Amino acid sequence: MAQICPPGSILVADWHRSKDSKEYFNKILHKKRRRKFGLLESPMMPPHLAVDTVHYKIFICGKSGVGKTSLAARLAGMNVPNMHYETKGIETTMVYWPVKLREGGKVLFFCLQLWDCGENALRRFDHFLPSCQEQVDAVLLLFSFTDKTSFDDLSNQITRWTGTSLVKVVVGTKFDLFMHCDVTETDVRTFEETRSLPVLHMGGEDIDGLGDVAPLLNCLAENLWHQDCVAAASGTRRSQQETEALI
Repeated sequence: MAQICPPGSILVADWHRSKDSKEYFNKILHKKRRRKFGLLESPMMPPHLAVDTVHYKIFICGKSGVGKTSLAARLAGMNVPNMHYETKGIETTMVYWPVKLREGGKVLFFCLQLWDCGENALRRFDHFLPSCQEQVDAVLLLFSFTDKTSFDDLSNQITRWTGTSLVKVVVGTKFDLFMHCDVTETDVRTFEETRSLPVLHMGGEDIDGLGDVAPLLNCLAENLWHQDCVAAASGTRRSQQETEALI
């Protein structure tokens, strides 16, 4: 299983808090709230700040009720549903997130297309899961801190994606409901040591519109970019080998 990059190893950590990031983040904010982007929309940058945009497809999976739809809404800066409802089909959410590379200082816009599908819908319609898996770049494996069975199900979720080079990120939701937690910190530490996968926590109030989602979005961006760099290097090596063989 591919190792998760340490935070800040490729991207400038907490760049959203620095002054030089404001002009970029202002393009995804409106009156200190996140802008909503449709499938054909994107942040508009002035010519002197033109940046490249990289696109990725992210599949959110987990047991029913762990908060897949709420997480997608939170990452996009949308209103989080107050009540749980089963997602009846496939829902997609667009998230734009600017980052700055440590090496060279280049700024990129990450366009993350989040795919969410209800568990019952996946069981009922055979074509839903292949559609979600098609050309997917990363998978968010969710569990709820208030539901031990969802945590125990992580092993099954990870097994489904064994043998793939996808970026895999584990997210524990409802961490703020500590009075009702069924998953202990010991459980989480044991999982991290066994699986070599860090567990990111989501829950609590949104402080500044960015700070609560920055760790997860930066983690995704960092590992997706690393995955592309590794793939590009492998492709270069293969091309060189093919050229040498022809010569």
